[in-house]
Amino acid sequence: MALNPRIPNWQGQVVWLVGASTGIGRATAELLHARGATVVVSARSAATIEAFAQQHPGSIALPLDVTDRAAMHAAGQQVSDRCGRLDLAVYCAGYYKAMRATQFDLDEMLRHQQVNYVGALHMLDAVLPALLRQKAGHISLLASVAGYRGLPNSLAYGPTKAALINLAQTLYLDLQPQGLGVSVVNPGFVETPLTSSNEFAMPALISPAQAASEIVQGWEAGQFEIHFPKRFTLWLKALSHLGDALYFKAIRRATGL
Repeated sequence: MALNPRIPNWQGQVVWLVGASTGIGRATAELLHARGATVVVSARSAATIEAFAQQHPGSIALPLDVTDRAAMHAAGQQVSDRCGRLDLAVYCAGYYKAMRATQFDLDEMLRHQQVNYVGALHMLDAVLPALLRQKAGHISLLASVAGYRGLPNSLAYGPTKAALINLAQTLYLDLQPQGLGVSVVNPGFVETPLTSSNEFAMPALISPAQAASEIVQGWEAGQFEIHFPKRFTLWLKALSHLGDALYFKAIRRATGL
């Protein structure tokens, strides 16, 4: 069942991807450009996204730090001024460092919060007024299956992704009646710079290009939650419905932690 307006044709669609220098964000930007969308890419690395714009004619690079509210707002205004409208805003910036409570680091906890969650709020502040005036458009937040329930090594990362899932659900309730689409993307393990530091075997690992294909298909189909690969995410979904005692036991057995 489609919960959002379907996107059958990307030709002429204006898409702003925040956090598109590497990994899932970049792969998604490449795929949408190939489908005919006008792609606007943002990230801290100006050289990387400007190179993307040179390699993908018609795309636009707007460098920014997602933790800088003023920079995000200015970039949102530039999208409006240069493109005339915005059809899809995607927050795919992310930060990850494995952490357990026995090595609690407040600075790292707050860094995760600022990049993974507060940055998304900065994007919403920049795009919501224009989208509400249009009475059309779509907001998509890149969360993670790590946000379903608590996982070992995810003390800093998991809560920020849980917050994004809840945020997307609440946004949907508020914005769907206004004609706007909202989606949340919950990937499993994807081979990106963020996951390269993991020292354990990552089950059902996929490439950024595979992730981008799943995401774009989800937008086209009007899905609210886009999760993949199903052979992994459906297992985690089933686990998340267990009572606490069974859940903790199953996770300890599966991870050895």
